[in-house]
Amino acid sequence: MFFYGGLNFTCNSQVVNNYAEKERLSLVSKIILPNVSGRIDHIAYNPVNHLAFIAALGNNTVEVVDLNTKQPVKTITGLHEPQGIVYIPSLKKLVVANGDNGDCIFYDAVTYKQSGIVHLKGDADNIRYDAASQLLHAGYGEGGIAVIDAGSAKQIADIPLDDHPESFQLSKKQNRIYINVPGANEIEVVELSTNKVVARWKNIGASSNFPMALDEINNRLFIGCRNPAKLRMVNAETGKDISMVNCSGDADDVFYNGSDSLVFVSAGRGFIDVFRENGKGLVQINRIKTNSGARTSLLLASEKKFLLAVPAHAGNRAALWIYNIE
Repeated sequence: MFFYGGLNFTCNSQVVNNYAEKERLSLVSKIILPNVSGRIDHIAYNPVNHLAFIAALGNNTVEVVDLNTKQPVKTITGLHEPQGIVYIPSLKKLVVANGDNGDCIFYDAVTYKQSGIVHLKGDADNIRYDAASQLLHAGYGEGGIAVIDAGSAKQIADIPLDDHPESFQLSKKQNRIYINVPGANEIEVVELSTNKVVARWKNIGASSNFPMALDEINNRLFIGCRNPAKLRMVNAETGKDISMVNCSGDADDVFYNGSDSLVFVSAGRGFIDVFRENGKGLVQINRIKTNSGARTSLLLASEKKFLLAVPAHAGNRAALWIYNIE
């Protein structure tokens, strides 16, 4: 038994089941990553070949895992704290942002040979790809987002920010980039067409805003905060909070699944929290026990799967856990 939010919960091996709805995640596989140690950062996915690309930051590698065979199939070495990672289907390229030296390295996603590099000023982190414009946006350094032409692997613009950017989301509908900037205690809003900051929304009620997800249809942002541990739902037009609820500590990834209005939060304290967005606010429906430090995840909405990268801990080897979404 443990205590959370003043309430007592009794848990089985997977889920604290005192919530109103059925368990939405069912653990179906654990794929061991035998040579991985240290912290794990972001995950990307190739849906055609069913390959997951895992940025093993503490291992200085990217691990390639085949979800069909449930086996690791490739290790990319020679990296320097790989953090952000993105797969570009049309170009069959993998792009890895390195935190140590700031390099954004392009790989042929078939041969895994390096095909290009963009040198940024240290701490290259989250990275997003816009298929319509074929542009990459990479957060880096003490406050910037580099705009990179994916075809040529050349930087074409730079967006200055108030501090280091964490998770961010692109909205073509609003012509905006929404950026978590926890060092400045705010969400910064950039106009996509001009690459200029047009708004700064100060955090209210919770800070250390790291992960972010976007519901572009309904103009809502979902912001995971660590101090205190809260999940915020923010109006993406005004920056005003619509709802704020407790979540597990050390949240690092947030995903929104529009087909069933579910929000998934993976947290380093060893839980995945599942919330339902009911039109007025957020209601927690599941709290799923994982492992300490397992805070990196990826939602595969079209496949109804949820991936969780679990670092080596307490004698257990690192692994990629696969959940079915029920």
